[in-house]
Amino acid sequence: MSKKSNNDGKYEWSYCSLGGAVRVNVQSGEDIAHLGELDQKLWTVLSCPVKGLEFDENTLKMIDTDGDGKIRVKEIVAAAEWITSVIKDKDLILKGDSILPLDQINTDCEAGAKLYDSAKQILANLKLEKNEISVADTSDSVAIFADTQFNGDGIITEASADDEKLKAVIHDIVATGAPATDRSGAPGVTADQIEAFYAALADYSAWKAAGTPEIMPFGDTTQAALDACNAVKEKIADYFMRCKLIAFTEAAGPALDVSADRIGAIAADNLESKLDEISSYPIARPSKDGVLPFDAVNPAWKARVEAVRSLAGLDGKGITEAEWNAVLAKFAPYIAWKDSRKGECVEPLGLERINALLKEDAKAELLALVEKDKELEDEANSIDEVNKLTHLYRDFYKLLKNYVLFSDFYSPKQDDPAVFECGKLYIDQRCCRVCVKIADMSQHADMAGLSGMFLLYCACTSRTTGQTMDIVAVMTDGSTRNLRPGLNGVFYDRNGLDWDAKIIKVVDNPISLKQAFWAPYVKLWNFIQGLINKSAAEKDAKAVENLQASATAAPGEAAAKKQPFDIAKYAGIFAAVGMALGVIAAALAAIVSGIAKTPWWGVLLILLGIMLVISGPSCFIAWGKLRRRNLGPVLNANGWAINSGAKVNIPFGRTLTSVAKYPKLNLDDPYKPRTPLWKKIVRWCILLIIIAGGVLYFTGNLKCIGLPFPKEKPAQEQVEEAPAAPVEEATAE
Repeated sequence: MSKKSNNDGKYEWSYCSLGGAVRVNVQSGEDIAHLGELDQKLWTVLSCPVKGLEFDENTLKMIDTDGDGKIRVKEIVAAAEWITSVIKDKDLILKGDSILPLDQINTDCEAGAKLYDSAKQILANLKLEKNEISVADTSDSVAIFADTQFNGDGIITEASADDEKLKAVIHDIVATGAPATDRSGAPGVTADQIEAFYAALADYSAWKAAGTPEIMPFGDTTQAALDACNAVKEKIADYFMRCKLIAFTEAAGPALDVSADRIGAIAADNLESKLDEISSYPIARPSKDGVLPFDAVNPAWKARVEAVRSLAGLDGKGITEAEWNAVLAKFAPYIAWKDSRKGECVEPLGLERINALLKEDAKAELLALVEKDKELEDEANSIDEVNKLTHLYRDFYKLLKNYVLFSDFYSPKQDDPAVFECGKLYIDQRCCRVCVKIADMSQHADMAGLSGMFLLYCACTSRTTGQTMDIVAVMTDGSTRNLRPGLNGVFYDRNGLDWDAKIIKVVDNPISLKQAFWAPYVKLWNFIQGLINKSAAEKDAKAVENLQASATAAPGEAAAKKQPFDIAKYAGIFAAVGMALGVIAAALAAIVSGIAKTPWWGVLLILLGIMLVISGPSCFIAWGKLRRRNLGPVLNANGWAINSGAKVNIPFGRTLTSVAKYPKLNLDDPYKPRTPLWKKIVRWCILLIIIAGGVLYFTGNLKCIGLPFPKEKPAQEQVEEAPAAPVEEATAE
């Protein structure tokens, strides 16, 4: 349908009915161009998430200009206005083609002219000679900028420099920090990284120059000596504390020294393998004189103590606590200098290379290369815009069909599912078409339960990729008897990959009127079955208890517990049973008598009335829920903002779940259970009783259908014949 403006200047929209709701029908390029004029209250969706959809996420990110992870109406409108302004034939957007002819780019506007030039540049960079450009061409930025020296992203690589000296500097910057990734895919550096690199060079060189011999008490081996002292510092401090305690009280000596029992406990073992145990002993045997003897050091610590003596120049036979503290104090200036170190990121280059870089000072030349690269920023951004153009040219109308119309969801063909449908679930001889990925199963079910639909929450695992995901499947046809948590099925995603699916949670709602009709009878049967099972279990437990009690009781006790036979008690029981049977028989006789006086159509109406009373409320409630089924809450719980209902009525619901159907065949099953003879006899008896009852009923009501029937005797004759019986009885007597 062609579109035209009304007399009041407003755009004239066409409408369609989908899913029980009237929706705006977007069916031309002009419709897309005028989306900004469409009242937001008429949109089916107000926002949808960027992630979790069966849709190119790159396209959605291009539309999501504020980067908040949601596609909103204003962003859809902005994208519609932009793409319709740079494409000549707007109706081509509806085709969803991945290849855009260059002559369809509108060069009459500034944006279109830039896009055209950039598209030509992309094809030239790719060494392609053609008059069209595709999504595949524009998506490979590495290939587009592979042979370019500058690409406008403000990042320079070794390929950006012609001078070998500058190439080497760029290599050093990349090697000493986290490199930036250039559009060509190569590692590079930005202006900020260049500034930071030269600052680090200056800081490290200055710090290294401050390391004078005066602050290094042991020369070039100062660091090694410090490491050796730190390795034994805590153990030696522990030793001197033990000595102080023994000097305080000699009685504590045995407790503070290693006991012979501890050594004896490991004496029988390979002591080389017990170094951990031995190293836990004191570094030497403590004494009140407080001297650490070098010739009586714990064997597990001997090598480390000797390293300290060698590096720190300790020549005596032992060392006191004061002498040890003096050795440690010599490191204080060195430690303070180390703590003030700056520019350590460039330390791997070595001091010689660092000073050479500072002397060459190529910072200004590198920054000039960055500025030269930035001069092409507009051109490079235009290349990105071409990528956006090809993506929207292919995907935008499909997004509109799932945003404004929901036509993909309601399409009877089902060859192009909606963007929120992630695959199909096969379970219990059915296939569920509507399956939606979910992030949080517990929170999702709270809102999705308002949909009025029967929902299966499943945990899916791919044995091929090892990935997992959670889905919710909508079940709209078939029986729900076997659908319970723990039941397994198979889920196939949109790519055909199969996943193991297990039901985790079920949201119960009516599926069909047929199910609702039989629901009261099923509940009654389940209730009766539960009572029977409970009673049987109780009686079984009681019988087992009695058997166990009888087996363990003494013969005398069993005889004592035996009750005498009480004939009065059993007579009362039999009388009660007889009365009950009499009442039941009288009730059945009254019912049969009533039926016998009722015409056949009356009996049928009575039966229908009884069934209506039983199943009517259930069917009425189910009918109301089935009419109001709505997919909106399921999508709302998944991050959508549904503005118009997505109803799933009874006829449409049947298309969402397909049930297995077998042909009618007469097949012989060798393992089919055979019907016992007694069951056959019972069935024939019941059939004969029914036939006999029908014959009696109809012969008693032949007048109702106008057939001849033996005339009844007049009442007078019956009265006259009545007294004859007593006379005959008297004669007989």
